Formats: sequence, structure tokens, C-alpha cells
Amino acid sequence: MSDINYINRKTKEQETEQVPCQTCLEVLYHNNPFSWIFRTLLCKLPFFSQFFGFLQKKPNSHKKIGPFIQKYNIDTSEFLDAPDSFPTFNDFFIRKLKPSSRPISNGNDVAILPADGRYRAIQNFHHEEGLLVKGKKFSLEALLGDSRLAHKYAQGALLMIRLAPVDYHRFHFPCNCTPEETKLINGPLFSVNPIALRKNIDILTENKRVITHCKTHHFGTILYIEVGATNVGSIVQTFEPEKHYAKGDEKGYFSIGGSCILLLFEPARIQFDQDLLENTQRGLETLGHLGQTLGRALAPI
Repeated sequence: MSDINYINRKTKEQETEQVPCQTCLEVLYHNNPFSWIFRTLLCKLPFFSQFFGFLQKKPNSHKKIGPFIQKYNIDTSEFLDAPDSFPTFNDFFIRKLKPSSRPISNGNDVAILPADGRYRAIQNFHHEEGLLVKGKKFSLEALLGDSRLAHKYAQGALLMIRLAPVDYHRFHFPCNCTPEETKLINGPLFSVNPIALRKNIDILTENKRVITHCKTHHFGTILYIEVGATNVGSIVQTFEPEKHYAKGDEKGYFSIGGSCILLLFEPARIQFDQDLLENTQRGLETLGHLGQTLGRALAPI
């Protein structure tokens, strides 16, 4: 099995991720006919993810919460509500946190990490040689379903955020903005774990995804893209289109499962923090939390 290593932004130490069902993922995304057939059925037929999500909303799923918290050492002091108050595992999964546990970095020209998760940052997508495997690059046109839009962001900055099942699964706005109506692009629900993406980076352009144009003063128009994944019951938007939101306000949440967010910035509108860029160049994700700095606005060209 191949370990998934990342840099903990708080401690600056390299750590190895505990992956739920890692053996299953390794088998499912192995290159053989049996694995191909099984993952095609599991990921392309929404029934399986929907049924899994249904089970996590049943009252008897509550008994899984305590062991899950203990196994993955989740800090319950950050929870807005007590662990025993969640009637189902999905209610625990979409939990809210105390605002004081995720302070928001100040400055109108400072963007923040929009979620808890593992980050990869590319300053110029056109120059990127491979997000997870060198030489393997996905298509912006396929991702966005719009050649004009892909051309506009082709030399822009890309941020990839992978939310593991153990993470806080609500996502927020990275800066002051006015979001437009969402655009849904339907697709399968393959895993977005590196074990799967190393086999096929095009998963990002095939999976179900939701695109929101967020208009900002300092950062141009940001494309905020939520990507569904295996066992994600739904992508839920909690914002209202055409309403102004402050940096750190909630945008929505993922129901049960692992998931992914992509942010695309127009060219020359943001300078990502150096540690995010350096870790990405080393082939490592950076574990960061909502509210930490992402980068600073650049003067528009």
C-alpha cells in the first residue's frame, strides 16, 4: 500500500494520513478487470452512494459516532454541539464548529482557506506539470464544460482542497464576494482520494460537480467548484445567489463521504502563500484549517 503523506501547517511536520477503508480503495482502483467492473457499478450508479447516505441518516447510525471520534482523534472541544446530541452519523458528519475554533485572518486583500482539508496550490495552471503525477494534467475545458471560460482561466491560479471523511465538512467563502447562481454538471461519483486520482486524474473532470461564479473586488471573479465523490449523499448550498457575503461566511456543506473543492482565480489576481506552493511542488498536500491565510491580492493587470 502507498502511504498518503502531508504537511501539517500548524506543526510544520510531515504526517501520514489514516485513510478509512484504505485496503478497499487500493483494491477498487487497482488495474484489473474485476476492479474496473466493480468501481464502475459502484461509482456510476448513484443508487449505491444514495443508499449508503440513507443508512447514515438512520437512528441506529448514532452508535458509530463515539468509536469514529476515538479512532481518528477528533477534537470535540471545537464542536458547536455536544457529540451525544447528534441523532445520526450524518448529523455528526455535517456538524458545525464554534466560531472561536476557526478565527478568520484579517485584511480585505487577504484570502483565507475556505475549508478544513488537504491543500494543493498551483500559481499558474498553464505551467503546471502534474497535480498528483508528473505529466498527468486534467483539462480545464472538460472540468468547466465551457471552452471560453477555460481559456479565461488557463493561466490563472488553481487551489485544490481534499476533504477526508474525518474533516469538518462545511465550506466557506475565501473573501468578501457576491456569488451567482450555481451550475450543476452531473457525473459519476469516483473517489477523490489520492489513491484513485493517481490512477486517473480525469476523475476531477468526470465526477458530479457544482460551479459558482463569485464576484469580488480584490480577486476578480473566482470559480468555486465543489466535486462530489463516492458515498457523498449530496452537495448542499446554504447561500443565496446575488447576496453579498463576508469572508468566512458559510457557502454550504457535503453530506457523508470524502469530497473535493477546486478554486480557480483569474490570472494575476492572487499570490498564494509560499508554504502551500512549496509543499505542492514537493508532491505533498498541506493540512490546513478554515480561516488560515491562503494568499494576498495582486493589483489587476
